[in-house]
Amino acid sequence: MKLYNKIKWILGILMVFILILATNLIDRNNFIRVKDSVVSIYEDRLIASDLVFKLSRLVNKKEVAIKLSDTVFFNHENDEINSHIQDLILQYEQTKFTPEESTTFKYLKNNFKLLETQEINYVLSNFKNNEHQVELIKTINNNLDDLSKIKINEGRRQMSIGKKATTTVELFTQIEICLLVVLAIVIQIIVMYKPN
Repeated sequence: MKLYNKIKWILGILMVFILILATNLIDRNNFIRVKDSVVSIYEDRLIASDLVFKLSRLVNKKEVAIKLSDTVFFNHENDEINSHIQDLILQYEQTKFTPEESTTFKYLKNNFKLLETQEINYVLSNFKNNEHQVELIKTINNNLDDLSKIKINEGRRQMSIGKKATTTVELFTQIEICLLVVLAIVIQIIVMYKPN
C-alpha cells in the first residue's frame, strides 16, 4: 500500500475517532439531563409531595376542630399548628415551580392567611360562626389536591426526559462499540498488509 493510500486511511480513521468523540460529548450531555431529571424528581417532586401531605394532615386537624367546635384546640393548639404550616410553606417555596403550580401555590398561601383571620374572628365570636372557615378549608383542600396532581404530572414528565436521555445514550453506545470494532479490524488490515 502506497504512502498516499495509508494517509487517506489514517485520515478516515481520524474522522471516525472525531465522530466517536462527538458522540461521547452528546452522551455526557444526556447523562447530565438524566442526573438533573432524577434530582428534580426527588427534590422538587417527592419532597414537595411530602410537604403537601403534611399540610393536608394539619388542615384536617383544623377541619375536625371546627366541626366539633373544639375550644381547647383553638385556645391551645391552633397557634402551634399555624406556625408549623408556615414552616412547611417556607420549605415548599424552596422547590422549583411550574407556572401552574406557582399560581396554585399563591392561592394556597392566600387562603391560609384568610383562614388565620377567620379563626381569630371565630374565637372572638365565642365559637359561633364557622361557615366561612368550613368553606375556606374546602378551598384549601382543593388547592392541596391540585398541587399534588401537578407534582405527579411533573414527575412523569421528568421521568420521560430521563428515559429518552438513557435511550439515546444506549443507542450511541452501541454505535460506538460497532465503530470501534470496525476500526480495530481496519487498523489490523492496514498494519498487517504488505504490498508485493
